[in-house]
Amino acid sequence: MNDRLLVEVTVVGKDRKGVVADVTNFIFKNDGNIEQINQNVINGLFGMQLEASFHHHDFNKKLFDTELKTLAKKLDMEVKIHYQEPKRLKNIAIFVSKESHCLIKLLDAKVSGQIHANIVVIIGSENTTSAIAKKHNVPFYHIVHSMQTNAEEQILDIMDRYNVDLIVLGRYMRVLTPNFVWRYPDRIINIHPSLLPAFPGAYAYVQAYERGAKIVGCTAHFVTEDLDQGPIICQESFRVGQEDTVDTIKRRGQRLEAVTLLEAVTLFLENRIEVNWGRVVIKDAMDIETKR
Repeated sequence: MNDRLLVEVTVVGKDRKGVVADVTNFIFKNDGNIEQINQNVINGLFGMQLEASFHHHDFNKKLFDTELKTLAKKLDMEVKIHYQEPKRLKNIAIFVSKESHCLIKLLDAKVSGQIHANIVVIIGSENTTSAIAKKHNVPFYHIVHSMQTNAEEQILDIMDRYNVDLIVLGRYMRVLTPNFVWRYPDRIINIHPSLLPAFPGAYAYVQAYERGAKIVGCTAHFVTEDLDQGPIICQESFRVGQEDTVDTIKRRGQRLEAVTLLEAVTLFLENRIEVNWGRVVIKDAMDIETKR
């Protein structure tokens, strides 16, 4: 695979016949080999993710982009093209709301060299973390979320502008729509404050306390169109004592969230994650070194 270029194509639009056939035929006509493909329809909205490989030496990127966009116009579909370039540092976007613990952990990890990537932009549904972004010289965009679909249109434009490879939800308290998620298959990582699949939703710590949970933790997972149901990357936990309250559980949980999210991001950046049939497989570091 070292002599081949990997191209990720996502197609989103109103469901209609022939889209899958037309796009796959386009890949084959350009001497591409389809490595994986997935498509879905929700409430009349069609989404497809396709990964194809091409020989480096005879691939014309400019022509490929132009012809695929022409096809997209013919199909009346939105198309996003993402080129996987192993030698380039990946670009990360961090989405946040009010809580800053995950954001600070990721930014500090970048400063210390633990994260080998560029944190290129921070998106805030609130304006509370703008000073943190300014301190680290990272562009910050406060996107008003009165309408999630309108907010996502603005965010998608920013993601394209900064050529984002990975989106990290550092306690971003908004539910992304399928229209957004399908454009970044297995490239959106979220941290959830419970050991999924238990206690989904925004008030996981309260649910755990009310149910008398003896072990509480957090889950880093890929985001899919199904809320809190995406492939699990890693989980961590701690024991709850009789003296613990909702507040102490939350404080302990937030510290663990930051560590667990960083672990998941690091695994992604080290190319140690594979998603097979909805499950995450963590490749051993020794195996990766051997392949190199």
